Amino acid sequence: MMTSTGGCQCGAVRFRIDADLEDASICHCRMCQKATGGLFGPYVGAPLSAVTWTRGQPGHFQSSNKARRGFCRDCGTPLTFEYGEGSISFTLGAMDEPRLVHLTEQLASSERIADFQALANLPEHPLDEPRAAAHLAGIVSLQHPDHDTVAWPPKT
Repeated sequence: MMTSTGGCQCGAVRFRIDADLEDASICHCRMCQKATGGLFGPYVGAPLSAVTWTRGQPGHFQSSNKARRGFCRDCGTPLTFEYGEGSISFTLGAMDEPRLVHLTEQLASSERIADFQALANLPEHPLDEPRAAAHLAGIVSLQHPDHDTVAWPPKT
């Protein structure tokens, strides 16, 4: 059994999953595009019984008669997708270690944004190249770190 953690960008909502992750997918439907603000919705599932909210609770909205979506009320980070009883899916961006998740399928591919196929051919700019490094030099992140903390935000 695997333990995974995650949370929102501001740190107001944190969770722990005490189970192996399942059904890692991306969904191209318009509802998922709008709910995540991206080209697709990236999700990984877990049994609802294995989830513990370790800080705060997500807000929810019903995006259809079947789908309920969780988000941070403070920063707006999309966190969950619930469709059916007994399971919950988390957005990959909310996971502390999204690189450990391996996608297994694409859903609603008929609604895929046309440029999605061209992403691999676009010019790339790594964070350590001079142009990016100069841009990032003046940025101070206020984002919660990708691990649990005793308290957040830190006292200044």
